[in-house]
Amino acid sequence: MPWFVALALLVVPIAEIFVIIQVGQVIGGWPTVGLLLVESALGAWLIKREGRRAWRALQSSFETGKMPGRELADAALVLVGGTLLLTPGFLTDIFGFFFVLPFTRPLARRAMTAFFGRRVTTHLATPGFTTFIPGPTTPSPHRPTDDVIQGEVIDPDKK
Repeated sequence: MPWFVALALLVVPIAEIFVIIQVGQVIGGWPTVGLLLVESALGAWLIKREGRRAWRALQSSFETGKMPGRELADAALVLVGGTLLLTPGFLTDIFGFFFVLPFTRPLARRAMTAFFGRRVTTHLATPGFTTFIPGPTTPSPHRPTDDVIQGEVIDPDKK
């Protein structure tokens, strides 16, 4: 995975500069700069709004005692999307809007859940990796076992 991050840090800026130059050749230099500034301002406003909404949903799930899986995923997507939106460039803005907009975030959440689900499954299937997962054959302190103990019940009140 570190090689992927290093590759992305090299390729993404080059791709962003290429796209900015191409857009600048079509619409002109100053309109391109203006478009980048408008996208950043719109992104900052959207991050503020969606970040507040995600924070309220997270607090609400904690107050009700509900497991905040969806809310945590949304908060993570807004954080990553906000970082991408505040990074200058058109390509990062596309992914940033995809992560932050409320009608595309469920798609991003499903993709993120599938990706991390595969990673966890692969990690758990690694030879030599052991963990304790209570199952139907493992006795639990909260679940009675099938063991039968022969004995006699003595009631102290009956003498």
